[in-house]
Amino acid sequence: MKEDYKSLPVVGKLSRGEETAWLNPNKVPFAKSSLEIGMADIDDAAARLERFAPFIKKCFPETEKDNGLIESALASIPKMKSRLEEMYGIRIPGRLLLKQDSHLAIAGSIKARGGIYEVLKHTEELAKEAGLISAGDDYAKLASPECREFFGKYKIQVGSTGNLGLSIGIASAAVGYQVVVHMSADARQWKKDMLRSHGVTVIEYESDYSVAVREGRRLSDEDPKSYFVDDENSINLFMGYAVAAKRLKKQLDERKISVDKNHPLFVYIPCGVGGAPGGVTFGLKEIWGDDVHCFFVEPVQAPAMLLGMASGLHNKISVQDIGLTGLTHADGLAVGRPSGLVGKVMEPLLSGEFTLSDKKLYDYMRALLDTEEIFLEPSACAAFEGPAGLFSYEETKKYLREQELEAVMENASHIAWATGGSLVPWEIRKEYEETYLD
Repeated sequence: MKEDYKSLPVVGKLSRGEETAWLNPNKVPFAKSSLEIGMADIDDAAARLERFAPFIKKCFPETEKDNGLIESALASIPKMKSRLEEMYGIRIPGRLLLKQDSHLAIAGSIKARGGIYEVLKHTEELAKEAGLISAGDDYAKLASPECREFFGKYKIQVGSTGNLGLSIGIASAAVGYQVVVHMSADARQWKKDMLRSHGVTVIEYESDYSVAVREGRRLSDEDPKSYFVDDENSINLFMGYAVAAKRLKKQLDERKISVDKNHPLFVYIPCGVGGAPGGVTFGLKEIWGDDVHCFFVEPVQAPAMLLGMASGLHNKISVQDIGLTGLTHADGLAVGRPSGLVGKVMEPLLSGEFTLSDKKLYDYMRALLDTEEIFLEPSACAAFEGPAGLFSYEETKKYLREQELEAVMENASHIAWATGGSLVPWEIRKEYEETYLD
């Protein structure tokens, strides 16, 4: 273990619960990143989702208008940009966009990407093995009563703080699986209730996310017909998220928004255990390389990925090890220990991270609702710390200078990646809107 991590200035800031900006010292030019995974893996995942489109359309009528494609809108939010500039007395050159994974069909969060993809990949493997489908078949046949009866003999389990559980639970129940979601103490009651309404078994834990995952994995391993979706170590989840980058490129092309050396792209993504933001970042870098700059955002009490990457210890260190609680109003980000798999993939790719106080989650939420009439759940609003922080911290101003970006920032596009919110019940939404923290 690298015991000298305690002497790092950023670890001192994290341990005191201070808001901070951190730049990744291990980032390298994309051509030198030498990863074992690449665009061929993303293409494979994208093709699988296309094969399943008829099945998705049949099971989830809300996807019919998109022919079974689960995708979100990219919205321009100039009024929110102006509000951020007013809030911090800064100027944000370029355009600000919102990637509305908060409104993805079926699960209402970014987890609809990786979670549903992994369920479908497992479904395809079981179906092929049983001779239920073969090459060239219409996958809509997997929604038949006979196939549902077959899948009903199998079980899918997952550990979650909320949104991944919703994604896995709703999708798995639609296929016909028995589903068990192991939920940590941070999970919201409405998410547990929604899962149970779909016939999902919810097991609650008084401990944090890591314990829910560990127990879920253990119980699944004891059952030969159970499959565990491992948010900490799943390359399948990761690839499901990575497909988002190909879809985003199409959206930017349709808007005639260029991404190149003179038109840089900045993307800010809330981060919990790391799978979703890591997968998206991997996909973006595969497409745009050094012309895209990705930043994660985490709560001050749960900066798991930042701590893992800054210390070099990845999943061998938790936020509790430096005196933090791991408790946050950003329930989807309430993670004490990051994914080691994702942290290592991010080492050469990620530009940096920001941390923010819980108070700002609600301030940003109300600001977006007021300016653009768009609602996000609090944890998704962490993304707005990115464009605000990029022009507020000396560290990130230095990054822009060193990357020779200052002269082209007027041409920049900033994307705040909204990770969840559309399924929040109305009464809970009103409760969020009236929450003010010191």
